[in-house]
Order: sequence, then structure tokens, then C-alpha cells
Amino acid sequence: MFLRRKAPDLPTAEAALPGRATPLSVPPVHAVLGTPQQGPWPAGTEIAIFGMGCFWGAERMFWKLPGVYSTTVGYAGGFTANPTYEETCTGMTGHTEAVQVIYDPAVVSYESLLKVFWENHDPTQGNRQGNDIGTQYRSAIFTTTPAQATAALASRDAFSPVVKAQGYSEITTEIAPLTQFYYAEGYHQQYLEKNPGGYCNIGPNGMSCPVGVAKTGA
Repeated sequence: MFLRRKAPDLPTAEAALPGRATPLSVPPVHAVLGTPQQGPWPAGTEIAIFGMGCFWGAERMFWKLPGVYSTTVGYAGGFTANPTYEETCTGMTGHTEAVQVIYDPAVVSYESLLKVFWENHDPTQGNRQGNDIGTQYRSAIFTTTPAQATAALASRDAFSPVVKAQGYSEITTEIAPLTQFYYAEGYHQQYLEKNPGGYCNIGPNGMSCPVGVAKTGA
């Protein structure tokens, strides 16, 4: 029961669960793309990290895009090293559920990934996404280069008037440099490919973000 209790706010580094030194095990090959799930990544590819609620549906959004080499789900933005799913669900790791996207910028731009991110969840809900409540469901963009940081902030500023015009509140999306991405358990990877009827509350929000060109369905 304790592991399912959700903390209302992010913990401090001192209060966060300790975690472990050993990474969680993931299958070596992506169940859809047939590519490796862990690096080293091919030359020329880049890494993008997004949190947009339940990571099952978020991952499926991105593996469909041309130019995406690999995707994996995991935990980012917090303090606990190599947390389990149960630990993350307590809210005491500081992490949000996240998807790691390995992409070829010569084929799909970072701005196009941002467009998919903004248009397929509600970025105004704070520590929740629909009926999923807790800091582990917060909207987040964790950048891996200065150019990504610039693009992420610009896309937020471009999307904000669209969101307000539709009657939503302020965007609450966290935008910060990536500190560490920790892989989730193997059964979470490409979950909706393995379980086609599985839970997913990620999908089009009916708003168009004026950046990028790529769009994908649920």
C-alpha cells in the first residue's frame, strides 16, 4: 500500500527514495522498429526526452514517425537512481514518466517532435494527465542540447496563445536540461504493441501547434 501512495509535491534530493546502482533490464531490440534499445547510437542521431502522462501511449506516438531510430520509456527529472515503476508511483523519486526518442534530424526535425508532443496531451494540468494524478504524470521536456532548449522554449511560447484561445489555463510543462534518463522495466517497453488493448489516455487535444510539420494519430 505504501508504494502506491502518491506524494502531492516533488521531494527534495534528501527526501527522495535511494534507488539502486544497477540499471533495470530491458530487451535489447525494439519490438516494433527492430533497432537497439540502448546506445551507443548511430552517428548523426540525437536524443529527445518527453514526459506527457502515461508513457505507454507517448512512446507509440513517436515510434510511428519517419526518422525515429528507436524509442524507450523510463523515468526522468527526479533524483532516485534506477527507480522501479512502483517507486516512481509513490511520487518520492521526483521523476516523471518519460519517453526517450532517438531520431535522425536530417529526416525529422526536433521541432516536428515538439509538435507531436504539444498536440497530443494537455500541457496545462500540472501534476496530472486526465485521471492519472501525481507528479510522475507531469508534462515535461528534458533537453539534451542548447539548440533543443531554445526550440522547446520557442515552441511553448508559440503554443501558449493557441492554448489560451481554446479556454485552457497556463502551460505548466517543465522545460529543463536532462540530468539522467533511467530505463523502465522491460515489460513497459513498447507496451501497447505487445498489449493492443492496453490503457492509453494519450491522443490529439484538438489544438495545432505552429511549429514543425509532423503529426501522428493515437
